[in-house]
Amino acid sequence: MTGPAPVQAVLPGGRRHFQHGPIDLVIEVFGAPEEVAAAYTQAWARFKTVLAELVQELPALRRPVSDAGAMRGSIAIAMREVCLAHGAVFLTSMAAVAGAVADAVLAALTPGRRLDKAYVNNGGDIALYLAPGQALRAGIVTMGATPGLDGAALIDSRTSVRGIATSGWRGRSQSLGIADSVTVLAGNAAMADVCATLIANAVDIEDKAIRRVPAYSLDPDSDLGTRFVTIGVGRLPPERIERALASGVNAARDMHGRGLIAGALLSLQGRFQNVGDDEVRLGTEEKFIIPGFAGLSSIGRIEARI
Repeated sequence: MTGPAPVQAVLPGGRRHFQHGPIDLVIEVFGAPEEVAAAYTQAWARFKTVLAELVQELPALRRPVSDAGAMRGSIAIAMREVCLAHGAVFLTSMAAVAGAVADAVLAALTPGRRLDKAYVNNGGDIALYLAPGQALRAGIVTMGATPGLDGAALIDSRTSVRGIATSGWRGRSQSLGIADSVTVLAGNAAMADVCATLIANAVDIEDKAIRRVPAYSLDPDSDLGTRFVTIGVGRLPPERIERALASGVNAARDMHGRGLIAGALLSLQGRFQNVGDDEVRLGTEEKFIIPGFAGLSSIGRIEARI
């Protein structure tokens, strides 16, 4: 059973909101009006099939990728493939579900269409389409104790980046680590999603200020089962923060070195680290700047209109 029927609504500016069960997308397409209308129609047709497709394979998707067996649906296959890129580390395909859904809906709206650009935002995991010469700007919200819109990421068509994702213990998903947030830029949203999850897990230390509980105690259906997930992080001394961030940086550098990600920004209690093609500069006026990606100015779930 997939519950209530999928619904859609038109948002200010002509954006679309698609919702079905736990899947909640905001989509915006740019181009000639007739092309944009056709693209939304194509996206809606694909979206209506997504939840049922995933539910059919949910037991396998919740098993470790090493013993999940073959997948049938295109979204499930994409989820498993990006997880397998990380070798023997524990993962279930669910680590990539939000990004893979965004990728699938984006892939459905572009065929046969002449568009300038488009995005599918699945709760902060974003798939992008950019025609040559186009760019999209994403406002980024810091997921610290006091979330705030701190800046924007400008993704240019000349880069390889077509996916953005954020993970951390303060987000909507369970995390094994203590990062307030980790934002990743990658070639697609599914890869960005799983990489953000793993880097956020790696930002970690043992400290009495950290509260953890078994994942199943928060969600009996959690794919993390008896593994302990973070539910609170008290104030840590600077040296502990730096140690935790360093662990995450090592994981991100490995992914960057293997070509899995274009860049990552890690945040913990007001301290930040960058991994990518250029070093991040922190200034009182300009905040974070990655030259290769223009103004990616903070870490956090992407909320503002692109």
